[in-house]
Amino acid sequence: MKRNRHHKTGQIGEKLAYDYLQNIGLAVIQRNYKCPLGEIDLVAQENETIIFIEVKTRTGHQFGGPEESVTKAKQRKIIQVALGYLAQYGLQDYAVRFDVIAITLTGNIHRLEHIEDAFDASF
Repeated sequence: MKRNRHHKTGQIGEKLAYDYLQNIGLAVIQRNYKCPLGEIDLVAQENETIIFIEVKTRTGHQFGGPEESVTKAKQRKIIQVALGYLAQYGLQDYAVRFDVIAITLTGNIHRLEHIEDAFDASF
């Protein structure tokens, strides 16, 4: 039951993030991109920049803010998946940006924080 609740929370967050990106004029070109290395929640494009977006949603701050769960290990995994995405679609010449959208849900109210350039591909 708990897993279903977490999955539902994640789906709500991804929908809120998608709507937000549409509202600010970013073209979302892929949702839930999956490959053997992992998954990227949203891929958007702004001019000649491909933006890989990790969406983190929580229902409270008891474990810190949602953005705090994007650890260095998670960042490395996202970067690996992003490199695969770029290769698959022939986009290696595009600029790349890694964003995090952190959403906190409290009842029917949500707080969304868009962290642009949250991390980069250098490790």
